Amino acid sequence: MTAPAATMQGQELAGKVALITGGALNIGRAISLSLASAGAAVAINTRTSREQADGVAEQIRTAGGQAEVYLADIANAPSVKEMADGVLKRFGRIDILVLNASIRKEVLFKDMTFEQWRDIMSITLDGSFHCIKACLPSMIEARSGSIITLAGDNALMGAVRKAHSSTAKNGLVGLTRALSRELAENGIRVNCVSPGNINTTRPAHRSPRANAKGTIPLGRWGETDEIAAAVRFLCGPGGGFITGQTLHVNGGQMMFA
Repeated sequence: MTAPAATMQGQELAGKVALITGGALNIGRAISLSLASAGAAVAINTRTSREQADGVAEQIRTAGGQAEVYLADIANAPSVKEMADGVLKRFGRIDILVLNASIRKEVLFKDMTFEQWRDIMSITLDGSFHCIKACLPSMIEARSGSIITLAGDNALMGAVRKAHSSTAKNGLVGLTRALSRELAENGIRVNCVSPGNINTTRPAHRSPRANAKGTIPLGRWGETDEIAAAVRFLCGPGGGFITGQTLHVNGGQMMFA
């Protein structure tokens, strides 16, 4: 099946197909909408948020774009393969993979069980492994593609009650760098976007947000659309000579040489 045509001229991702894990809520939702507005057909993955995912897909279709919802547990390899096969059957290719799905359970390390540790690793790292493995053949065949991982500045600088997620997100940075070198000969770029403090809807079990605005040079929290814009840039022609990089979108709260 051929790739979908653009619905409007001038869309930089026209004809591309993007798979976004955790694409129904918060940052994932914003990324799904942004890539669709750039002309990409969007495969929205979710494990449990079917109603929200359907809402995002309907919003994209109403705007003239193409979107489908795929229920899959990315920690389960057969489930991921079934999802990737479904995307390929529907759209014919996978050009962009955005690894956004994660779970953010908080617990002090001294109280953490191995099962809690593995819950985070299974989604963030194992899930990334399964998704990349499933999508890679399509990208290698096309000799082009873009893989985006989502880390987080809190993970990179350390955070109380988040030893497991900090470890996993740092693992994504290492995976990004390694694969950017390994896959470059296939025309595939691999980059990471690391959000700072972003306005998102938080589940009740998570600890209250600290007021960190005073430590952010821009004096405010970021918006999900601003993370989506960074992902869109890296996926598009403007990011064509960028690979192996981590783009920190944090209002200047953390600065790197």
